[in-house]
Amino acid sequence: MHIGPYLIANKTILAPMAGITDRPFRQLCKQLGAGMAVSEMVTANSLLWGSKKTLNRTNHKGEKEPRVVQIAGSDPALLAEAARYNVDHGAQIIDINMGCPAKKVCNVMAGSALLRDEILVGRILETVVTAVKVPVTVKIRTGWDTDNRNGIRISRIAEASGIQALAVHGRTRACGYKGEAEYDTMQAIKSSVGIPVIANGDITTPEKARFVLEHSGADAVMIGRAAQGNPWIFREINHYLATGEHLPPPTLHEIRNTLLEHLQAIYRFYGEYTGVRMARKHICWYSRSRPHGAAFRQAVNQMETSTQQLAAARDFFDRLIINEELAA
Repeated sequence: MHIGPYLIANKTILAPMAGITDRPFRQLCKQLGAGMAVSEMVTANSLLWGSKKTLNRTNHKGEKEPRVVQIAGSDPALLAEAARYNVDHGAQIIDINMGCPAKKVCNVMAGSALLRDEILVGRILETVVTAVKVPVTVKIRTGWDTDNRNGIRISRIAEASGIQALAVHGRTRACGYKGEAEYDTMQAIKSSVGIPVIANGDITTPEKARFVLEHSGADAVMIGRAAQGNPWIFREINHYLATGEHLPPPTLHEIRNTLLEHLQAIYRFYGEYTGVRMARKHICWYSRSRPHGAAFRQAVNQMETSTQQLAAARDFFDRLIINEELAA
């Protein structure tokens, strides 16, 4: 799949997730097989561009190409300005958020709230595409609610506006993350446009990825929540799509080492204070479904230093490794 001049190496893409898809996590997922990774969304409000949070979100130093930044807002001119700003700071693809269902986003008529105004959607997409010389993509949902599934019309508007790829989360805005993703709707959207379509929603296993690709005809799958604490999902899906066979799951040794490297990357990126707090959720995800994990997570969430977190994470997985070896 090409997006503009960029050849995406495989059919797996890391979804943009606020507070999660920072540079350390994007780099890790790319190392483990993600063909592309999309940043956290950056606001179109220029008053916030100098904030530490936004500066972190626009930091792509050392990141493998293509560098994709998602922008969010509802004003075409401000979104165009945001697109130019991010291109000037290293973005090689601009993605427009028209899929986020969060109330704080929709309440300002951004994210998936835009799907209610097809004329505005067209104005935004045309304005941003004209504003920059890099490819522009968009992420949408299947519609505003189950009575207003206008994903096909939105997709055709996107293609006519010069959008070069389209990611579709297979639910309406009103559905949030409830219920099952609508792969039939994704298939209808894919059939209605000629640009690449990326399927998103409930893709948690290699088998599900293959099913969604075959059923919808999509060009790639986008993985979000299933990658939290499990960045190996990208290489597992890639291998299964190529061979029809499963890779062995990561060993406890690999999980421990990957977690420790990920934590150190987080501390370097954010610094001690913020890094410790950003690391907590990742530690919790890596330790999900592990024996004594609840007590471990409760203890980690009280720790205030990176030294404490690293030692606790190393000790937790070392004990799991010892117990596994004793049981063998």
